Amino acid sequence: MGPRIGPVSEGPQMPDKDIKAMMGTEDTPGGKASPDPQDSRPSVFHSIKVFVLCHSLLQLAQLMISGYLKGSISTVEKRFGLSSQTSGLLAAFNEVGNTALIVFVSYFGSRVHRPRLIGCGAILVALAGLLMALPHFISEPYRFDNTSPADMPQDSEASLCLPSTSARAPASSNSSCSSHTQAQHLVAVGIMFTAQTVLGVGGVPIQPFGISYIDDFAHNSNSPLYLGILFAVTMLGPGMAYGLGGLMLRLYVDINRMPEGGINLTSKDPRWVGAWWLGFLISAGVVALAAIPYFFFPREMPKEKHELRFRRRVLAVSASPVSKGEDSSSEQSTEASPEKKAGLAQIAPNLTAVQFIKVFPRVLLRTLRHPIFLLVVLSQVCTSSMVAGMATFLPKFLERQFSVTASFANLLIGCVTIPLAIMGIVMGGFLVKRLRLGPMRCSILCLLGMLFCLLLSLPLFFMGCSTHHIAGIIHQPGAQPGLERFPGCMEPCSCPSDDFNPVCEPSSRVEYLTPCHAGCTSRMVQEALDKSQVFYTNCSCVAGGSPVLAGSCDSACSHLVLPFMILVGLGATLASVTHTPSFMLILRGVKKEDKTLAVGIQFMLQRVLAWMPSPVIHGTAIDTTCVHWAQSCGRRAVCRYYDNDLLRNRFIGLQFFFKASSLACFALILAILRQQNKEEGTKATVSSPGLQQQLLASGREKKPEESRV
Repeated sequence: MGPRIGPVSEGPQMPDKDIKAMMGTEDTPGGKASPDPQDSRPSVFHSIKVFVLCHSLLQLAQLMISGYLKGSISTVEKRFGLSSQTSGLLAAFNEVGNTALIVFVSYFGSRVHRPRLIGCGAILVALAGLLMALPHFISEPYRFDNTSPADMPQDSEASLCLPSTSARAPASSNSSCSSHTQAQHLVAVGIMFTAQTVLGVGGVPIQPFGISYIDDFAHNSNSPLYLGILFAVTMLGPGMAYGLGGLMLRLYVDINRMPEGGINLTSKDPRWVGAWWLGFLISAGVVALAAIPYFFFPREMPKEKHELRFRRRVLAVSASPVSKGEDSSSEQSTEASPEKKAGLAQIAPNLTAVQFIKVFPRVLLRTLRHPIFLLVVLSQVCTSSMVAGMATFLPKFLERQFSVTASFANLLIGCVTIPLAIMGIVMGGFLVKRLRLGPMRCSILCLLGMLFCLLLSLPLFFMGCSTHHIAGIIHQPGAQPGLERFPGCMEPCSCPSDDFNPVCEPSSRVEYLTPCHAGCTSRMVQEALDKSQVFYTNCSCVAGGSPVLAGSCDSACSHLVLPFMILVGLGATLASVTHTPSFMLILRGVKKEDKTLAVGIQFMLQRVLAWMPSPVIHGTAIDTTCVHWAQSCGRRAVCRYYDNDLLRNRFIGLQFFFKASSLACFALILAILRQQNKEEGTKATVSSPGLQQQLLASGREKKPEESRV
């Protein structure tokens, strides 16, 4: 005879002390523990409530450190000269390590000390945060003015139109493209990819082991409440990550090694790079602190004895004698069910690794052949692809489309979009619970939510402006000519090709790459009470020779950023409403013994088909809209100017495509459910003519949508 099949808490690995504690609690009259001297000193780490609190804080900190990169993605691009495709691959790389190991969690789940393994995973996550910040300390200080020599203050007269600067470009180029500099760049980027891989590996045991630990040792009636609290606190993590990014990106990147005399940059300057690395250090410290308690939790703890008081009061007021009888019968069936289950999730602890690998593909194919399950997973893959692309590149899109700073874009997302998305998830769960929705009505709710989300995205195609006139790069019809009118105005200037110090002529809204490209020969600073304004004068390429302002021209559509974010937030709310009902379709659409594995397959497919490729797809689409690339050592680096109309149409178009695909999946699910109900009704009528009379006689009333999927 093999070992008895049962849940994790009933496995043979339970220590004798914990068995005695549980037996003393359950067997004595009144549920009181036996007078054991060891139990007279209860430890705070033997309380499942403390574990729920610690795990909520840990998952919140984990999402902070994984979501912080998405909020600072445009800053990392500027600092290390990355394209959007490369930065999208970097953002998705943490899913590589996670996906490679998540399948084996069900195999090793009951064979390890779960709290300690969660603590080790959290330590790896904290280490990944430190690795993400390491490139800042091993790289040279950030130089936003490439034309200034290393021993001169940046943003000096080096970018002016001066004949004496004809020999500066080759020297600057050779000094900045040494083999050491290129090797340093490759090492920094390699460290960030390694850190993302470590982040994914460290996050593998945290959520699955934490949820199973809570479910094993919490009271049967308290477990859903604890998991609800866990998910509610966890959902605050992305919002806090964007909020942290909004604060950190206001600080200059080299705040720990500021040059003498300071810098002449503001956060509105396109060359500004914020302190992206500081957020990773803060998040890593929070994760490390949250990991400490897990090394003190026991491998097994006594199962919670009592239901929460306020929960008992609510049930006592609302429950009838019939419902009490049903609850007791369901509780008995719940206790007896573990011994009757024979699914892969239950027999996995008794299989060897080779046997587990052999059994897994067979159960996977059996689950994927279910049409409802497959369509629900495909719809969730489309929704997750939309969310992954939006979360990664929405801050950059706001910066380029509406001329807002990186910190303000992060604050908008953290304060508007994330709270509304959380509200949508809560609303979806409330509707399913309050209206007692069956599979049919769940599919209708998902269909309506995604339909209205799709309709709200239509105005987004028209909320934006075209790229303003960039002299020598983009010429808008009807705009006042710049370099085209004075083709030889900067010939004596010998302007360096790799310099970027944009200036704007305010009256015609024409932007030049540098003061040299505008033919300016002098620079002046106008001091004010709160800030100083830099002007460049004697500009031969500007009509009338009027002075130009330092910095890029502001977008004419800056006032549309708030209406745009409100529509995006409302769309996120409606898309989030589908989260709980679609999850219920999965739970009610597969065999009872395959539910645990079906949920695991769902998350695995979402990672492989959505969270990994979607940021790369969105980044590639964004790169195709670039009209001017920066060059670094002969290679294409960060994009400096985009075609805003093309950027808006392709970014919002990708979002629209994923929403429409999810809507189509839900429509097919609804059609299949209706067909199944018709077939069941026909079979019942043909095979059992007296079935309806028996149902009426027994008083049983069951709606069609509550039948099996």
